[in-house]
Amino acid sequence: MKRYVAALALSTLAFGAEAALAPGAKAPNFTTEASLAGKTFSFTLSEALKKGPVVLYFYPEAFTSGCTVEAHEFAAAADDFTKAGATVIGLSHDRIDKLTKFSVSECRNKFAVGADADQVIMKAYDAVLKEDPTYSDRTSYVIAPTGEILSSYTNMDHPREHVTQTLATVRKWAAEHHH
Repeated sequence: MKRYVAALALSTLAFGAEAALAPGAKAPNFTTEASLAGKTFSFTLSEALKKGPVVLYFYPEAFTSGCTVEAHEFAAAADDFTKAGATVIGLSHDRIDKLTKFSVSECRNKFAVGADADQVIMKAYDAVLKEDPTYSDRTSYVIAPTGEILSSYTNMDHPREHVTQTLATVRKWAAEHHH
């Protein structure tokens, strides 16, 4: 088991950063069924970008340990993202009924989570987990209102870092745009 975990960690370090779309690339637009505070709605990236930058983070599966930690961290930082003008949405392969529960309990009604059950969005964003392509890798993007990717970060083993990395990028963008 230790050998498998070590191999997984090495493969994430070796391939994770290469798998994500690069800063400067155009973010693929998408529409998906999402849930916020237990209420489902249709989320469209291009519509959200009209309000400011979007933090789009992919996570493997709702209610697993790392994904729960990551959701709690994004929920705790939700007000900071809002102050900087950003919208946060998490995406996984989970079905919307599971995500509706996750949005309340683990996302603490602070940000939306979207369903990517057919893995179309994660594939468009090169966020597929190499070891099991039915799951997404833990990859986070910050997308400017222009649709340009400002940053990407892939690291399966450090879910808290995704909040730190994306918030720093959003704050930098806000400072440069006097938001």
